[in-house]
Amino acid sequence: MKKESNGHCKNVNCANKGGEEICLCPLDGVINVISKKWALMIISIIGNHKKIRFNEIMDNLGDISPKTLADRLKELEKFGLIEREAFAEIPPRVEYSLTKDGIEVRDAMIPLMEWAFKKEAEKRE
Repeated sequence: MKKESNGHCKNVNCANKGGEEICLCPLDGVINVISKKWALMIISIIGNHKKIRFNEIMDNLGDISPKTLADRLKELEKFGLIEREAFAEIPPRVEYSLTKDGIEVRDAMIPLMEWAFKKEAEKRE
């Protein structure tokens, strides 16, 4: 995201004032969410399945504890990257899907995943 046309970032604490530098301030919030362990993998798994239930996410991730998964899902939902849909059924059913912003984050991370896959393949050679 480029700075405002007046050359100043909206955040007065931003170190990048003036010039053609890119203001990194908008990254602060999203980095706090997606840098937590499991967050990117959860986004990827939900994106791969379009709609998925809690236990299916657990099965896909393997080592994650139910509490950690629940915490990450709440954080991702609060940040607007995933949507939780509860159905009034017995037993209760909840499905998770990506929001428009979640899809954009997933699309943005695909080049990073491809790069990581390439680097891992090079290590095996």
